[in-house]
Amino acid sequence: MQPEKSSFFKTRFIQFLGGKNLLFGLVTLLLVGCIIFIYEKISFIFYPIVVFLRTVVLPVILALILYYLLRPVLNLLMKWKIPKIWSILIIYVAGISIISLFVTLIFPFLKEQFMNLIQEFPIYFMQVVHSIQDFLESSKLNDTLAKYNFNLNEVLNNISNQLNDTVKDGAKELGTGIATGITGFISTLTGIVIALVTVPFILFYLLKDGEKLPNFAMKLLPPRMREGTAFVLKQADHQISSYIQGQILVAFCIGIMVTIGFLIIGLDYAVVLGFLAMVTSVVPYLGPIIAITPAAIIAIVNAPLMLLKLAVVWTIVQFVEGKFISPQIMGKSLHVHPITIIFVLLTAGSIFGVPGVILGIPGYAVLKVFITHFFYLFKKRYNKYTDDVSLEYEIEEWKKEK
Repeated sequence: MQPEKSSFFKTRFIQFLGGKNLLFGLVTLLLVGCIIFIYEKISFIFYPIVVFLRTVVLPVILALILYYLLRPVLNLLMKWKIPKIWSILIIYVAGISIISLFVTLIFPFLKEQFMNLIQEFPIYFMQVVHSIQDFLESSKLNDTLAKYNFNLNEVLNNISNQLNDTVKDGAKELGTGIATGITGFISTLTGIVIALVTVPFILFYLLKDGEKLPNFAMKLLPPRMREGTAFVLKQADHQISSYIQGQILVAFCIGIMVTIGFLIIGLDYAVVLGFLAMVTSVVPYLGPIIAITPAAIIAIVNAPLMLLKLAVVWTIVQFVEGKFISPQIMGKSLHVHPITIIFVLLTAGSIFGVPGVILGIPGYAVLKVFITHFFYLFKKRYNKYTDDVSLEYEIEEWKKEK
C-alpha cells in the first residue's frame, strides 16, 4: 500500500501550483541562493582563477577566430595530399607574408590618411553645424519655433560647445591618465603583447589537434550522454564557423565595394572610409550606421550633390550585400531574427562593451543550440510521464538532422 498523501497537497490550489514539485522547486531555489551568497562572501578564494581566465581569454578567442578562418584552407590543402604539418607551415608562411605586405605597403598609407581624418573631422563637423545655423536663420522655421521659446541656434551652439569641452576634457584626462597611470598602461600593453605572442602557438595546436578535442571530451562523459553531446558540439561548431567565416567574408566584400564606390564619386578619404566600413560591418545592423556617419558628414561639407552620390553608392552596396553576397555566404545558418540580433547587440554591448558587441551574436547562437537541446530533452521527459496523448509535445527527432 502506498502511504496516504498529506491533505495539504490534495487541495486544488496546491495541486494547481504543482504540489510537492512546487515545494521541491522552492527548496532548490533557496539552496541555490544560499550557495551564491556563500560563494560571494569567499570570492577572494577564486581570484587566481579569475586572473587566469582574464589572461587566457583574449589569446584563446583570437586563436579560435583564426582557427575557424583557416580550417577550410587546411582541409583544402590536405585534400591535395599535403601532410597536415606541411599544410600548417604553408599557412603560416602565407600568413606572415600577407601581414608583412600589409605592414610595409598598406598600413603606412592608412595610418597617414586616418590621422589626417582625425585632425580634420572636427572641422567638417563644425562646418555642418554652421551650415545648419545659416539655413535656420534664412528660413521661417526659426521664427515658428521661436514662438514656442525653442531656439535651434542655441541648441546647436550648445552641442558645438559641449563637443569642444569634451575634446578638451578628454585631452586633459588623457594627460592625467598618462601621468598617473603608467603602471596600468604598461600592464595592459604587456597583456596584449603576451596575447599576440601566444596566439600563433595556440593556433598551431588547434590546427594540428583541434579535430581530436571533441572525441577526447566524449570519453570523459558517460556512454549514454555521448551521442547527444556530440550532436550539440557539432551544431555549436557549425554555428560558430558559419558566422565567423561568413561575417569576415561579407565585411571584406563590403569594404572593397565601398572603397571602389567612394573612389568613383571622388569622396575624400575614400580608402579610410572603406576600411572603416569593412571593420564595422562585422557588427550587424549597427556597423553600417557607424560607417556611414563620417562619410555623410564629409559629403555634406564637400557639396550637396556629393551627398546624393554617397546615398546612391551606399544603396547599391547594401542592395548587393543583402540580395547576393550575404545569402550566398551566410545563408540561413544562424536562424536568428533581426529584432533578436538588435536586442542581443544592445544587451551584450551594455554588459561587456565592444567585445560583447562583436562576440554577442555567435555567443547567442551557441547558447541557443544548448537551450534548444535541453528543451528537446525536457519535451521527451514530459511526454514520457504524461497520461494524455493529446497533451504531448510534438518532437522532431534531432538524429534526423545529423
